[in-house]
Amino acid sequence: MTTTAPPAGTQALPERSPGPARRRRTGRIRRIGLPYLLLLPALLLELLVHLVPMVIGIAMSFKELTQFSIRDWGSAPWSGTDNYRLSVGFHGAVGEALLHSFFVTVVFTLLSVGLCWLIGTTAALYMQDTFRGRGLLRAVFLVPYALPVYAAVITWAFMFQHDNGLVNHVLHDQLHLTGKPSFWLIGDNSFYALLTVSVWKSWPFAFLVVVAGLQNIPTELYEAAALDGAGRWQQIRRITLPSLRPVNQVLVLVLFLWTFNDFNTPYVLFGKSAPEAADLISIHIYQSSFVTWNFGTGSAMSVLLLLFLLVVTGGYLLLTSRGRRTTDV
Repeated sequence: MTTTAPPAGTQALPERSPGPARRRRTGRIRRIGLPYLLLLPALLLELLVHLVPMVIGIAMSFKELTQFSIRDWGSAPWSGTDNYRLSVGFHGAVGEALLHSFFVTVVFTLLSVGLCWLIGTTAALYMQDTFRGRGLLRAVFLVPYALPVYAAVITWAFMFQHDNGLVNHVLHDQLHLTGKPSFWLIGDNSFYALLTVSVWKSWPFAFLVVVAGLQNIPTELYEAAALDGAGRWQQIRRITLPSLRPVNQVLVLVLFLWTFNDFNTPYVLFGKSAPEAADLISIHIYQSSFVTWNFGTGSAMSVLLLLFLLVVTGGYLLLTSRGRRTTDV
């Protein structure tokens, strides 16, 4: 076996080591792939808990699913868009009831979100000052948010009882604001009872978010404004509210989605069928699906609700992002 030596005067080049370049490339792949690897369990749970049921619900909305065909829903008759036409046929009984429930939900959501934001922001501004007992008062404010929903709503349901409820005892027996004890869980007063419970259990979340946002505002801004002669209201108007704008944008959106989709509060407060004045769309869809056993129509209503929330959320994010860009410029 013969070997050829390199020509005289030349030096054999060492083989290029692929180690450093390969290590850099492997490290870059690891850095890019690690976040996706960490998110994989959450993505799988999202797929199983939300996406798969949502796809099944959309498929159910195109079928004629009643109490006679729900046992084998895969072979149920195909109804096409009949369920959607029935839901949006506002001249019919089903569409008219859905439209009424939608308007009740919109008014309820706007009032609840507005009151939660107002009470939470006001409480957070007052808690910004240092005084004795502030920590204890903050903890007390968070009690409604920390309580389980069912325990809180059941307690309010007892308080709203006609004969022996605390609300009628205070308003009628002690303060004499009403001529006779009121019915809070039926009739028109049910809307105010539902609104009261919703605001009571949701405003501490707004308080907590605004308190966190206030910690990021430099105190030097308030000191400089005070030296310039700005009062308390001017400081809130010129410094606090503009600084809290990104926090409030997220807070309002989260409160809107939570309140519009709220099912636990009306269900525990009123049962399977809410009064007409408090007929939120979540409980209305439940009643259309699980009480009347018309799952096809209920699924169509759910899909329409999903589309509405997607449009509102997309429009809200578009408007707020455009407003942020305009403010930055």
